[in-house]
Amino acid sequence: MSSELPNLYATLGLDRRCTLAQIRTAYRLLAKQHHPDRNPEATEALARTQELNAAYETLSDPSRRRVYNRDLDASKEISSTRGTRRIERNISQDVHLPIDAFFRGTALEVHVKDPANPNGTETYRLDVPPATAPGARFRLPRRGPSEGGIVLIRVKVLPGFRFKTRGSDLRCDLRISAQRATQGGSEMMQGPAGTQVRVPIPPHVSRGEALCLRGEGLPKPRGGRGDLLVRITYRPEVRVSRCR
Repeated sequence: MSSELPNLYATLGLDRRCTLAQIRTAYRLLAKQHHPDRNPEATEALARTQELNAAYETLSDPSRRRVYNRDLDASKEISSTRGTRRIERNISQDVHLPIDAFFRGTALEVHVKDPANPNGTETYRLDVPPATAPGARFRLPRRGPSEGGIVLIRVKVLPGFRFKTRGSDLRCDLRISAQRATQGGSEMMQGPAGTQVRVPIPPHVSRGEALCLRGEGLPKPRGGRGDLLVRITYRPEVRVSRCR
């Protein structure tokens, strides 16, 4: 069975260089022409309309169109290599790791699914050294029918409930008492590396204010660490007195 994607441009009678206006015009004309209400005796009218709708939904959305173009190129390349009895040698894959793995390092098995490989899923061991930066890439030599190629693996941060990531910078919330917010001082919290981090609290800190802790974020590609932005949250203390 062919792995090549259907050509949505051809479905609308267009080429790949068409504009958004041309996509809209072609869809309106063809949808009207093939609508089941206008072709009650044509059994293929419904299927044709569904094809037109699917093509329009993808190609009229710029982000979805970019993804489709990329996948279309990939499927054509795979189809071509199958036709010449060759497997695509190089393949890319993302792996998500918990935050602590970027500090202490880790080892894991990576399962790669290459639709052009008749042997099915390939398994590789990935060793991530300590102090690895998010976005780092690892090149692993492939085996079997794809020997001579590489698996390019990019490590990304696994989303968590405590820390939000942006590159090597992290964001988190810290809840303090209203008294601490007024008087200032310091608070201790568990940092991303698993150690306790001291957070200086300035007097009269505002609710929602972000305090920057330099060098307490994730490892950076060229050494050092990013920043940790701590957003302050607190609830005013409410005292209830008895009415007389």
